[in-house]
Order: sequence, then structure tokens, then C-alpha cells
Amino acid sequence: MNYDLIVIGSGPGGYVAAVKGSQMGLKTAVVERENLGGICLNWGCIPTKALLKSAQAYNYVQHAAAYGVKSAGGEADLQAMVARSRGVADTMSKGVQFLLKKNNVDVIMGTAKVMADHKVQVVDGEGNVAVYESPRIIIATGARSRVMPSMPQDGKRIIGYREAMTLPFQPKSMVVCGSGAIGSEFAFFYQSIGVQVTLVEFMPQILPNEDEDTAAQISRSFRKMGMKVMASSSVEKVEVEGEVCHVTIKDMKKNTETLVDCDVVLSAVGIATNLEGIGLEETGIATERGKIIVDDYYQTNVPGYYAIGDVVHGPALAHVASAEAICCVEAMMGEQPKKVNYDNIPGCTYTTPEVASVGLTENKAREAGTDILVGKFFFKASGKATAAGSTDGFVKMIIDKETDQILGAHLCGDNVTEMIAGLVSARENGLTAKQVASSIHPHPTMSEAIMEAIEAAYGKAIHG
Repeated sequence: MNYDLIVIGSGPGGYVAAVKGSQMGLKTAVVERENLGGICLNWGCIPTKALLKSAQAYNYVQHAAAYGVKSAGGEADLQAMVARSRGVADTMSKGVQFLLKKNNVDVIMGTAKVMADHKVQVVDGEGNVAVYESPRIIIATGARSRVMPSMPQDGKRIIGYREAMTLPFQPKSMVVCGSGAIGSEFAFFYQSIGVQVTLVEFMPQILPNEDEDTAAQISRSFRKMGMKVMASSSVEKVEVEGEVCHVTIKDMKKNTETLVDCDVVLSAVGIATNLEGIGLEETGIATERGKIIVDDYYQTNVPGYYAIGDVVHGPALAHVASAEAICCVEAMMGEQPKKVNYDNIPGCTYTTPEVASVGLTENKAREAGTDILVGKFFFKASGKATAAGSTDGFVKMIIDKETDQILGAHLCGDNVTEMIAGLVSARENGLTAKQVASSIHPHPTMSEAIMEAIEAAYGKAIHG
């Protein structure tokens, strides 16, 4: 069967590309081997947020008295939380199914392999083979949990993010290796519901891609919860003995080793792209360091074959994949879309407090030799944060002293993931820091901390 566009993978890159293609008049099909919506909707972004919301609700119950509410204290029910999370994921997957149907996109269930001459082979669950043709093929096969030799995952005691989302029992203790967004969110979730968590990070700070002040705040918040945080450390080996994991952790600063026993080890040390067995070698599609090489509009070295999302170089984020999808389809249709600006990609981590950032950290800005101004406003001085009982965190602005351009913004606090988009938009459209600060911000809100932080950079803060 012939199509104008075939998309392999239905994650936030793939399904967006398919819908966009159909909207632009292409007869489109999307191939999916597992669940519509991909990892993000089924095993990543969405179900983890459902778990974190459950943890937040449990935390409110535990501290209800602080808000003038009498409560018996409540009890965390992990299985009920997991069931709610899976229900949310299922709802969102059905939503993608509805979107594809609404936009007349054919869904082909099975495992795809690209072939020469613009063909795609699909093997369904029963082993039946079908071959489809299209002048435009987009590879959006995503990624999976990276497996480390020191932590071979068995799915029971040494697990990845999938198993962490559906644990059949609540462990008493857990070691989480890796403190990026995935590791930090799971560490926070399990510590919140009563699991003793040890968070291990190889780099000198947790959340290694974030500003050091943000990392320090989250580290303090984690420790205040009772979590053990070990930076500049590595998991050397894990020995499973019955129901106990013996974890050897090396402190690289002190050059010492510590043995930590726990019920479960979660490996959250990154992802590996799904490139194996999809026909790249047969078609001659070039790769580099485990990623497909593409041009500015996501075409590979072989005309008619494109790639987006986690399989190409760039941040492995759902919103990045979606932006790449739209850019890719518009370009293949002869339009001249704006290239994805990889210098203005927001990052969010949904711990408590939340983390949201865009642009350069303070250290990166100084390393670049730029004369900068740094302004901070702490939420402990915010009326809205104080009223909500969520005063941990701050807004930190990095500003070019000469041009007044916003070089970076680093937010740590309650609901800051809902605030970062405004700063991304400001940077994308060339607004200066003073222009942002001169816009009237509503009071009382968390967002007025952005105005206060910019004013603080210029020594003009009223409330800071």
C-alpha cells in the first residue's frame, strides 16, 4: 500500500508528525509496535506526573494541620497510586488514538524496518509481514532505559523507569542511580511515600544540567525529607542476595567505598536510542555516536528519509521532538519553517519544589566571558508562596550587562514549570530583561518573582 508519508513511532514526535502531515494534505500512516503515544504518554512524562500528584496529595494530608484541617494522617497506597497512574496513561493513549483517527491517519500496529527504495516493512504481532511504500519516511523510534554493566536490570530488584512506575510492592529502601529529571522525580516520589531513598550521582551536583544554585536547593529539600544524597559518587556493583541488594557506592572525592543494602535499585543513568534492527545499515542512513545524522530540517543523508526526537542529536525531551516534527513536515512540504532553536529549550523537573530553566547557567555564562548581572528573588519573600506554605526556592535571572538580554533563567519552587514558557517566549522574540520587568505582573502570584529577580539584578528590587 502506498502513502505520501509514513511515520515510524507514535511518541510525541511521531504522532505530531503524522497529524501535521495529514493536515497538510498527505495520505499518512503511523507505525507503532506497542502503545500509541510512545514512552512519554505511556511510561514517561504523563504517568510519572500522575504518581507525583499522588505524592503531593499524600503530603498535603500528612501536613493538613498546618492548613487548619484536622486529619487522621492518611496512608500511602502504592498500588492505588499505580492504578491511577496507569489509568491516566491509558486515557492519554486513547486521546492520541482519537487524534490520529480525527485526522485520517492510518495506524499500523507492528514492528517497522526501513528498506531501500522508500519502502517500510512491518511485522505484526502474529508474524505477518507487509511492505508499504512512501516517498517520505520519518524515523521517530525513541529511546529506552540505558543499562549499565554494574547494574544489569532484572526487572525485579534492579529496575528501570518502567518497573519503577508499576512496582508490585512498596519497598522499605531504594537506591536511585542517576539524578537527572527521571532519577530525581522517582527519588522524590518514593521518599515522599515513606521509602528510604539513597540518591547517587556521578557528577559533582545532582540535576547536573541545572544551575548550581538550583541543584543546591533541591539537594537541601531532598535531605530535609530524609533522603540520603550522594554526589561525586558511583555505583560500582550491585549484588542481589534473595530480597536484598548489596550496593557498593564509591565516593570519588574521598576515594572510599560504602556498602548500602536496599530492597530495590533503580537505574536512571540515561537512555539508549532505539536504532537496532530498523534497517539503517541496509538503507545507508548515517549515524554518529548512537544518533542519526540529520540536517537542519531533519532529513538524513538518504533523500526522502527523515529522523526526529530521541534518535537525533539534541535534548531528549518530548516538546523538542514535537517541535522537530512540525519543522520537519513543513520543510518537506516546501515551506520555510523557522529552525528549532536549541539554545532556547526549556527543561522541567517535577519534584517538590519544581525546577524549570532555560538558557545558560551562571557558570556557563561566566565561562563564555560575558559580563553578566545576576538577580535572585527568594520565594520566602513571596506573599503567594507564603500563603500556600511553599516557600522553598527562588527565581534566578542571568542577564547580559551590556545588551540587557536574558541569557538564562532558573526557577525553583511551587508550580514554576507553569512559569517558564513566558521567559522562553520573551527570549525567542528578543525582549530584554527590562522590558519583561516593566510589564505589570499580577499580585499575589509566584510569577511576579520574575520581575523582582530582574529588578534585583539592577539593584532596584522593592521586596527582595
